[in-house]
Amino acid sequence: MDQASLERLKDYLAQLPPKSQALLLREFERAVERDEDVAVASFVLGELRRIVRGPDDSMRQPRKDPARLLFRPLEPFLIEGESAPRSGQIRRTSLMPVWQWLAQDGAPDAVRAFEAALATETVTASDIEAAAWTLQAAAAAAIQRVADGTDRQRTLGRIGAPSVAEDFASIGAVLNAREALETLIIRLPSFMRVFGEPQIALLMPALNVPSLLTPVAAPFVLSLVMQRLSASWQVIRLAIKFAGSDDEFRVAATPYGAAVTLVLDDLSRTSAGLRADIRRGHFENVSERLKTVHDGIRGLRTELDIRADSNWGRQLAAIRVDISNGLQSEIDGVPGRVRRLLRQRPDKEIPPGARMDPAEVEEVAALIDFVAVCRTYASELAINEVTMRTYSDLQQYVELAAQTLVESLRSGDERARAFRQQQVRATIRFCEVLFGHDYSSLMSRAADNALAAEPKSSPKSSRAG
Repeated sequence: MDQASLERLKDYLAQLPPKSQALLLREFERAVERDEDVAVASFVLGELRRIVRGPDDSMRQPRKDPARLLFRPLEPFLIEGESAPRSGQIRRTSLMPVWQWLAQDGAPDAVRAFEAALATETVTASDIEAAAWTLQAAAAAAIQRVADGTDRQRTLGRIGAPSVAEDFASIGAVLNAREALETLIIRLPSFMRVFGEPQIALLMPALNVPSLLTPVAAPFVLSLVMQRLSASWQVIRLAIKFAGSDDEFRVAATPYGAAVTLVLDDLSRTSAGLRADIRRGHFENVSERLKTVHDGIRGLRTELDIRADSNWGRQLAAIRVDISNGLQSEIDGVPGRVRRLLRQRPDKEIPPGARMDPAEVEEVAALIDFVAVCRTYASELAINEVTMRTYSDLQQYVELAAQTLVESLRSGDERARAFRQQQVRATIRFCEVLFGHDYSSLMSRAADNALAAEPKSSPKSSRAG
């Protein structure tokens, strides 16, 4: 390699995430031990050691948290809190009770040996990695012994709370498959906008590994892939590839058939979060959540042959019904809120100093935008009719209200004009959402012209003159 190529390689290695650097470090150390490509491996190994350990490794104090080092392979799958995880996730709170069990009963000799290795003054990062690897194997074996034992439930009850017992087998599965999972992490691109045949073919050697093709380990493989996808529902293509068919029963029979269940669970959680946001009036993420649910439902319906009376079919139908009912109730209420704000009341009904709440105006504008967003995804979410009808009603009403309120600025009681100006500003804001910036600018100029014009006298005052 010429000097320019070497420098580019050094820059590339330096920009890798620390975890990837550590994985490569171990792989190249093994390559040197096997006398494979020694020249290249030695160069890369030396550069990685310089990056990972620094120029003087003996002066550095490596991290010595034994529990954290043991459970490092679980990091991509951990969730916070005590909420129930879906398949392919583990509660972080379950780790410490398992560590304490390993130290006391599960693998006490291996834990003591690991802690002794960490306490050594001359320990290096490579030493720590090797010691952690040994302890992870011992921990996986101890967890498997409990899973296979006749006294499984009693042992799990002693380890911790029911939530810990639920995560116990998953922790063992990840530790047991740690090498295959790390290989998959190296092969996975950091981001995949499309997950199609070329991407799946690239991953197949890392996916078709016995330790990953188990009912407990497979969901963690799928979770890793889903984390790298722009649209997580596309992970079902992996199961379809393994099945060689889009038939749901053949897909379900593959090791990675759990992909469909994971996608359905994620869609259900996203749908629940969407409904909660709408109820609280938080519309910042509504468009993104709606798109996620819409695309996921459409992807499942178009790429899989799902029967209506199957478990997956019933789950999918329930998600559509839940989100349809939640959205429809909100959509139905939007026209009423718009009319309450823009209704042109007689002058005598407008009290002195009457004001519109700007926060309420913005909230209603957000609701109008919410209806517009729903219109984009209406067909897949089973809200097509109500969305189209409501959006059309809003356009007709706001357009008519804009013309009427602008004209009202030319006449009427001076005391009421200030409130009508506020109504006009609200109408212009709604026009911007419904018709775009050009139309709202036109209405704004019309309002300015109406205010600049000499107020017309009311019929009563003309007769009095």
